[in-house]
Amino acid sequence: MNRFKPDQIILLLVVLFISAIFLAMIRYFFMAIVMAAIFSALASPINNRFMKWLRGSKSLSAAMTMFTMLVMLIVPLALLIGVVLQQAVKISGVAVPWVRQQLQDPAALDLQLRSVPFYRELELYREEILRKAGDVAGKTGSILFDTLSSFTFTAINDLLLLFVFLYTMFFLIRDGRQLLETGLSYLPLSVADSHRLLDKFLSVTRATLKGCLALGVLQGTLSGLAFHFAGIDNAIFWGAVMSVLLMFPILGPPLTWIFVWVPAIIYLVVTGQHLQAVSVFLFLSIVVHPIDNIVRPILVGRDTQLHELLIFFGTLGGIGMFGIFGIFVGPIISALFMTVWEMYEESFGGYLAGIKEGRSDV
Repeated sequence: MNRFKPDQIILLLVVLFISAIFLAMIRYFFMAIVMAAIFSALASPINNRFMKWLRGSKSLSAAMTMFTMLVMLIVPLALLIGVVLQQAVKISGVAVPWVRQQLQDPAALDLQLRSVPFYRELELYREEILRKAGDVAGKTGSILFDTLSSFTFTAINDLLLLFVFLYTMFFLIRDGRQLLETGLSYLPLSVADSHRLLDKFLSVTRATLKGCLALGVLQGTLSGLAFHFAGIDNAIFWGAVMSVLLMFPILGPPLTWIFVWVPAIIYLVVTGQHLQAVSVFLFLSIVVHPIDNIVRPILVGRDTQLHELLIFFGTLGGIGMFGIFGIFVGPIISALFMTVWEMYEESFGGYLAGIKEGRSDV
């Protein structure tokens, strides 16, 4: 068995030290780089087709692939935003006149407030509430300035990360195969094991994205149809909102219940549409909500060959560690976790079997 020489040990320590410094240096852009790697891997079939059409021109093929990906994303998104804005204008067209009517008739507004529970208890603090409201109104300017400043900083930060994402994705599309082969050659793994890890990464990535998009659209469409048949206005708008929310596992369903489903059911009850309210509640509870918990693990697990528990904890743990991008990164890490343990079992299977036989003889 070959032993490491002292100079090799020193070199290994230096490599690990410099690598740790480099990773710490780029940690701010880490998720942008990871997402660029994920999307560049998904774009490889498109790039391969352009490579054939353009006779092997790497840079032009990568540019055309980037353009195609952006068009595939921006056009549907623009259509969706157009529909949502149209519905939002309709909602504001109904809400604004109602607010003006209430302001023009303070007596009617006061009468409505008297129907609110605990109105008498609140009336005792009316003067203090008005004074606090005045203070808040006086500070509105500074609040808006602080909010605008924070929004400006966030926007600049997001634009920087977007630039890093697009810049990295271009070079990964163009030179990704070469970079990948170089990186895999540094690992003390066989060619078969290296490509096994790579194939698992690609399959889990495709399955996760497909599951998020398909289930979000399906659940949002079903919810929008339920709203439409219940007589709730602007069902297309609410369906689009729910589709976006429900694309995010774990977090999406609770947010949809809190901000869309429960207010809609309360609205139906308040307006006297009790049968519609009960029907919508039962449909959302029995049909729409379970789709996320039943179909997602089956859909993603079938393509990735992962157990539902690994998908669940991978997604939840990924969100906790990496934020919203953990939805994609978490399942990938879970899949790689299972793959390396399978490789460990195959590599040390004989040694482990010998240990078990020795224990059984005792």
